[in-house]
Amino acid sequence: MSSIGLFNPYNSINQHFKYSNYIPMKKLSMEELNRLSVEDYKEVEKNPIALILDNVRSLNNVGAAFRTSDAFRVNKLYLCGITGQPPHREIQKTALGATESVDWEHHESTLDVIKALKKEGYIICALEQVSHSTPLNEFKPEPGKPYAFIFGNEVFGVEEDVVLAADQVLEIPQFGTKHSLNISVSIGITLWDMVSKTNDFKKA
Repeated sequence: MSSIGLFNPYNSINQHFKYSNYIPMKKLSMEELNRLSVEDYKEVEKNPIALILDNVRSLNNVGAAFRTSDAFRVNKLYLCGITGQPPHREIQKTALGATESVDWEHHESTLDVIKALKKEGYIICALEQVSHSTPLNEFKPEPGKPYAFIFGNEVFGVEEDVVLAADQVLEIPQFGTKHSLNISVSIGITLWDMVSKTNDFKKA
């Protein structure tokens, strides 16, 4: 009586990979990621992007803004009004050390920051839901121009006078039952959109 071998699906898969151009994927180790040191990060070219946090209440959101700013090599992060500032344990929880790499300043007045950045040639964009806002997917940044993006309070959003001082108001389209996104999520979406449209993928 002949024996019947058990079918092993992995044998079939391995045979397929053997004769194809498939390259097996594996997770990269920390060493393979080739992350910059804080010292090296401070020396590399940054993207012509500034972030302005307008009276952001949550320290966790502030920390996340630092971390995302580091990821996209933001030129400077401005913490305005009641927005918390380092050093603070709650900020460090989500910043994961990015408060050491990202250049930042604290100012009492968001409007003063806007005025100063406009003098430096920045185009100011507030992220807010207003009439005649520009959907982020339709946003077309001007090549070679520096941009500053403003994100507001978790409850009240960007202050009205700050919205009026902006050159443009952008809105992230949403399709569910909620009318807003967490600030840290909005920052990530906005920065990715910006660098993808301007091809500002800076590498060491």
